[in-house]
Amino acid sequence: MAALGLAASGGNWFSALALGVTLLKCLLIPTYHSTDFEVHRNWLAITHSLPVSQWYYEETSEWTLDYPPFFAWFEYALSHVAKYFDQEMLNIHNLNYASSKTLLFQRFSVIFTDILFVYAVHECCKCIDGKKAGKELTEKPKFILSVLLLWNFGLLIVDHIHFQYNGFLMGLMLLSIARLFQKRHMEGALLFAVLLHFKHIYLYVAPAYGIYLLRSYCFTANKPDGSVRWNSFNFVRLISLGLIVFLVSALSLGPFLALNQLPQVFSRLFPFKRGLCHAYWAPNFWALYNALDKVLAVIGPKGFLRCLILCALSSFMFGWHVHEKAILLAILPMSLLSVGKAGDASIFLILTTTGHYSLFPLLFTAPELPIKILLMLLFTIYSISSLKTLFRKEKPLFNWMETFYLLGLGPLEVFCEFVFPFTSWKLKYSFLPLLLTSAYCAVGITYAWFRLYVSVLTDPPVSKTKKQ
Repeated sequence: MAALGLAASGGNWFSALALGVTLLKCLLIPTYHSTDFEVHRNWLAITHSLPVSQWYYEETSEWTLDYPPFFAWFEYALSHVAKYFDQEMLNIHNLNYASSKTLLFQRFSVIFTDILFVYAVHECCKCIDGKKAGKELTEKPKFILSVLLLWNFGLLIVDHIHFQYNGFLMGLMLLSIARLFQKRHMEGALLFAVLLHFKHIYLYVAPAYGIYLLRSYCFTANKPDGSVRWNSFNFVRLISLGLIVFLVSALSLGPFLALNQLPQVFSRLFPFKRGLCHAYWAPNFWALYNALDKVLAVIGPKGFLRCLILCALSSFMFGWHVHEKAILLAILPMSLLSVGKAGDASIFLILTTTGHYSLFPLLFTAPELPIKILLMLLFTIYSISSLKTLFRKEKPLFNWMETFYLLGLGPLEVFCEFVFPFTSWKLKYSFLPLLLTSAYCAVGITYAWFRLYVSVLTDPPVSKTKKQ
């Protein structure tokens, strides 16, 4: 971390941070990868080998295509590069195919597409006000935000060990948020509409976008108290926003509408036949419910951003069949708020520490154990120390109860990784470490959600407060 601090003193610290994390991603190439690696290999094969009319019907593999059409076209584009690495990875009958060349291609495809994420972080940093040091503004908040985003522990292990393309997708969302902060509303709306047709999980935060764009873009004048003037509604702007959504949707879904396949596409995108909970219980409300059952059986941009995070976190808390990795949808945008106010920094630290630890069971092989522990420790220590330094003149970021809870993650990890495997319970109660991890983390995430909800309801409007 000293090296990162040194980089901040120069004029090119952002490039140094981006280059450093890219090198780390390259070092993670040989690590364990999950079934998601095969999922995306299969999607490469489907989109490359079959006509569009069969993409959402193909089921040779259990890992059928269940992302929106833009992501399918994304896989199609990648497949035309993949064929130069290893043509066999594009054979839909080569189930669980993972040659060394396939591994290199898939890992590098994630690293390369993260360029969008790096650019989005750079744009978000432009929207953050510096802190005054004497009469001048310092770069400290921007530097801290860059580290929190570019070196985010959860994103590193989910994308570059476990294997997914969240960096690319989150890049679209962060860039959309940056454009709204910069008052480039149409561009922000376009980026978010495109994002929805890459991965439909972002529907969870669509209400925040809709309300914010109506209030800040379609109403062209505000009252002194920050409320809108109802006679200033601009229907042309509303129609323009609607046209963006329509055109993007037509481009994405049009070919499948022409093929009379929209019901099949939607059945893949919204598989309601799946159970309430994902195979690995996400640490949410339902994890607490399941744990109890087991025991019994045996508005400005800042306001918009706050509401977006609340939508993401609420959907994670109470959603149907939630994937554990969805916590990143709340953690990464929360990073933007963490450098603005001490209260938000406190919520962020509880959410990110608990949320990141909840991802540990994804990496269950021995070689990755020291990697995940070391990376999380480095990220967590930097996050806490840097934000404490940033808000050192304000009240402590944690009270005794929060400190006690976060420190409890240490004994929990020792029990799950180093004690339980050597007990007589490991065969009969093999689910116990996962249950304890999920339920314990659900308490912290629920607490962070509650605090965020209270802050949304009780914080004064931005127009009545000191500019952050």
